[in-house]
Amino acid sequence: MARTLPIIEARNQLTSLPEQFEREPAPEAVTVTRRGKPVLAILPWDLYESVLETLEILGDETLMTMLRQSIREANEGHMIPWDVVKAELHS
Repeated sequence: MARTLPIIEARNQLTSLPEQFEREPAPEAVTVTRRGKPVLAILPWDLYESVLETLEILGDETLMTMLRQSIREANEGHMIPWDVVKAELHS
């Protein structure tokens, strides 16, 4: 569950947030609010990098076309069994 912190509390906890993120099994962004309205997000570096990578992929029309085609083919049952792929990779 995402946490929400008022900006004053976030400022007080800023130096301990990395350790808090490390203790969480799947750390999420912390929403920082000012007067009850979200103004910032603080997130673990790995999550930040994955968000950037996702945005990069979503912004690449060629990759998105290939992804949509792959999903369509998988839904239609056009798949190669894993043992066949594995054998081809090891040959």
